[in-house]
Amino acid sequence: MSPKATLLPGLILFFLISISTPSSFAADELTVYEALEEYDFPVGILPKGALSYKLDSSTGKFSVYLNSTCTFSIDSYKLKYKSTIKGVIKTDKISSLSGIQVKVLFLWLSITTVTRDDDELKFSVGIGSANFPVSNFYESPTCGCGFDCVNGKRKIKNLVSAL
Repeated sequence: MSPKATLLPGLILFFLISISTPSSFAADELTVYEALEEYDFPVGILPKGALSYKLDSSTGKFSVYLNSTCTFSIDSYKLKYKSTIKGVIKTDKISSLSGIQVKVLFLWLSITTVTRDDDELKFSVGIGSANFPVSNFYESPTCGCGFDCVNGKRKIKNLVSAL
């Protein structure tokens, strides 16, 4: 067999792999939280414990994987993260977002866009939006108890101080 004949199958395989695999951050290069920071977002827009993620850096399409659905309350907001969160990310903007909902009155509304403008984050639900300081998102909440946790479980309020 000629050298060209033995080299050809390897080149074809290399070509097929390179065009079928999107460019992405390898999981061992950056955590999903570090990847968020690369796009100018604080880590706290995701709860603690994301298992893995995929990111096509050429298009910005991403998927983040949690071990299960995650709910918690922060102040007067109840949030729900599905086990898979998808969207498109670029510096200071996440769009086409799916997998995150906020309870407003009695309705669960999907957060579809998150935009950063200096020190504010704007969360859009399609029909409306709300702005919050970026500083509110420096820490990631914990599934089940948000920021009201002790050892990963909701704090039980001291009954004496409540009286």
